[in-house]
Amino acid sequence: MITFIPPRLRKPAWTALAGLVFAGAWLVHGGPLWWVSIMAVIATAASTARVYRLGGQDTDDGARAGSRADERQQLISVRSRALGFSLAAVASFIGLTAAIALKAVWWWPFLVILLFMGYGYLFGLGKYGVAEEGTPDDTDADTGHPTRSPVSP
Repeated sequence: MITFIPPRLRKPAWTALAGLVFAGAWLVHGGPLWWVSIMAVIATAASTARVYRLGGQDTDDGARAGSRADERQQLISVRSRALGFSLAAVASFIGLTAAIALKAVWWWPFLVILLFMGYGYLFGLGKYGVAEEGTPDDTDADTGHPTRSPVSP
């Protein structure tokens, strides 16, 4: 994580960055809807202020907003992201299937989303789910000798 930004400012900073990028996209888009960028900046400022204020409170929501969540809150966050991932995968598959069935030309965004999700899932398995080779589980990490079962003589 970014260590030069204090923990309480990390979530508000990401909120502000995302909102300003979204507002910039509307401004670059131009046309008759350029004014939506002004509304996006106002909403971003309000949301950033809310997240910053929430981060100073001593509650579960305040701990998450202030980047000081405990293990229980982190587990809830991981499970929520997993559920969101699963729902997005199902929605992308349904969209891809419907587009193919309708012989529509808009099928490819659903395929791209599914491919990115599949790659992200496999990357996560490789990064978090597989132990490094050459580190057997039956050796003591400190001595390098096999550990003995307390039951064996």
